[in-house]
Amino acid sequence: MLLSMPAYAQQRYITVASTTSTEQSGLFKYLLPIFEKKTGIQVRVVAQGTGQALDMGRRGDADVVFVHAKPLEEKFVAEGHGVRRFQVMYNDFILVGPKSDPAKVSGAKDIVAALQKIKAAQAAFASRADRSGTHFAELQLWKAAGVDIEKEKGPWYKETGSGMGQTLNTASAMNAYALADRGTWLSFKNRGELVISAEGDKRLFNQYGVILVNPARHPHVKKKMGQAFIDWLISDEGQKAIAGYKIDGEQLFFPNAR
Repeated sequence: MLLSMPAYAQQRYITVASTTSTEQSGLFKYLLPIFEKKTGIQVRVVAQGTGQALDMGRRGDADVVFVHAKPLEEKFVAEGHGVRRFQVMYNDFILVGPKSDPAKVSGAKDIVAALQKIKAAQAAFASRADRSGTHFAELQLWKAAGVDIEKEKGPWYKETGSGMGQTLNTASAMNAYALADRGTWLSFKNRGELVISAEGDKRLFNQYGVILVNPARHPHVKKKMGQAFIDWLISDEGQKAIAGYKIDGEQLFFPNAR
């Protein structure tokens, strides 16, 4: 019995495939110890783009996915890879760019007009290009701006293929514009000449959802512990914990579970 205890203890964990924005903003470092203390369940986070996180769920390599691209999440559930999508929290995207503002978009409230100006000026723009929720949102915004970015991108459009923090580092080094989630921006220190260029457009709304990977398709999924994590996130206690995470007094995520 004594020999089997460590092996049993090691099983008290779940794997959560999530986004670089939830990881790099510092949210998980704040939230997970609260959940682990309450339940004894350890949460191991694999942070990557939303598309990659959902792929991980499709393979059954995660118990839970916690991401931010609603149409992709709904497709994931509709195809039978996930049990049910729960809304958890939101923040927003922002357009950051150099103080010199070569595309003259500073203070813009219309993100589509701002992107049109960046394209017209051929001003440097750093894209995550990593199938993340942020990249998905960026592509939708280019489409709304009437720009087929795959066909019309040029040397001005830098595809980093990396997470939010690295893409902001690239933008800082290049004095480029970039679409970022506000949470990562607030925790990002290497800003250089970067400032917020545009914010406040309703199209920059950024909703997060959480889904249990379907145990009917992947029997090894830790159904009870995974659901316990989801139930906690959307409970009053979990929602209060999300609201309580702040950097320099500024709230990063806003709970809206349902």
